[in-house]
Amino acid sequence: MAAVIASFAFPVLAQDGIGPMPENAQPRSYGGGWVCDLGYRVDGAECLALDIPEHANPTGRSSGKGWECGRGYQEVSGTSCNLIPVPANAFLRSYGDKWQCERGYRQERDACVPIVLPEHAYLTEDSSGTGWTCDRGYEALEGTCMPIAVPENAYLTNADYGAAWACERGFVKIDDGCDVIVLPENAFLDQAPYGPGWSCERGYEPLSGACVAIDLPENAFLDRSGNRWRCNRGFQLSDGVCILGR
Repeated sequence: MAAVIASFAFPVLAQDGIGPMPENAQPRSYGGGWVCDLGYRVDGAECLALDIPEHANPTGRSSGKGWECGRGYQEVSGTSCNLIPVPANAFLRSYGDKWQCERGYRQERDACVPIVLPEHAYLTEDSSGTGWTCDRGYEALEGTCMPIAVPENAYLTNADYGAAWACERGFVKIDDGCDVIVLPENAFLDQAPYGPGWSCERGYEPLSGACVAIDLPENAFLDRSGNRWRCNRGFQLSDGVCILGR
């Protein structure tokens, strides 16, 4: 039915001709000439009927076969439309050319089998895989949902991939736990996934677990990080100092 409506809405897709209007044709809706009726195709100065198989509908397009199978049918060898076998606990998708399993079932070859839902799990819309995922605070393990062991001073990440938990601010991951970050003087907390969990303030650089003041030589400046320095334009580094370039 959608194809029939589309053919009237877009007559430019139908084949048309000029000269005397033959049978099974009608005047174009704009300009001159004529267009073949739906289900016919122009052949010279005539409109010949298309050979449309059972369970098919004319498309009104000048290219291709000029027909397509109706909802729930599939084309076979370009000559016929066969019924799509829909298994139990399945339904046709919106376009009517494929089927999918109902909620609570997953596809196995040409059948829909029940999804075995473990405790602490819920159904998903993903047609591939198990068809379920674990509740918050649980992780899939050998077809079951096991509680996630969240250490003290940590929280669940709700991430589909990667770490299931992360340390709270002010703590750093050490093995399977979260240790408090010992913040040296002139440092601040840095939640980067790597490093000690802190960074030095601008004008300081890390050294042996501490933040020491940067001894900025003449003709140098702190870079964007604030923890390193570079020579001014026109100067070059030599033995820890900035000398005029040659």
